[in-house]
Amino acid sequence: MILYGAPMPAPNPRRVRMFLVEKGIDLPETKIDMMKREHKSEEFRAKNSMGQIPTLELDDGTCISETVAICRYFEETNPSPPLFGTTAVEKALVDMWIRRIEFTVMTPVGNFWRHAHPRTAALLTQYKDFGESNRETYKGAQKWLNRELAGHEFVVGDSLTMADICLLSTVDFADWIGLPVEEEFENLVAWRARMKARPSADA
Repeated sequence: MILYGAPMPAPNPRRVRMFLVEKGIDLPETKIDMMKREHKSEEFRAKNSMGQIPTLELDDGTCISETVAICRYFEETNPSPPLFGTTAVEKALVDMWIRRIEFTVMTPVGNFWRHAHPRTAALLTQYKDFGESNRETYKGAQKWLNRELAGHEFVVGDSLTMADICLLSTVDFADWIGLPVEEEFENLVAWRARMKARPSADA
């Protein structure tokens, strides 16, 4: 199988790399040059019609895209250690938190990246006032996360899950584009430090 991705700071390919490290799966990433727009080529769109990475191509030619879907495939084929929960309740909570992180945390980060960052100015029409407004929205998301993480080592339950991976890749990317984690949010800061200490954080 072939895993197509891109190096840091791209957050979505990193999610899968982190997941593979936590699973102990050795699958080298085949780099796609986003600066050269290789992910938008006709050849790559034959694998992922949306022209996005990461994409996992199986030995039979089946292509799976979207980070959570790719990681679920590896969860099913390599169930230990479990990173999507084990009980019905745990699995539901992990799914809930992945959705919350993507909508509540990643959405303002993505809006800022698209509409206020100089690196994306050539790719679309930017509405900079709207982009900048997402700073405050993201800070609000941090405040909410800080409350939710009080007394918790991980986002869900007593062990690392895909929800932690999604959150770390998001806050690290946010920091890279100029949206740092506010020091006042001590629970979030401490959670991030614990996650950054894991080998998977270097993936």
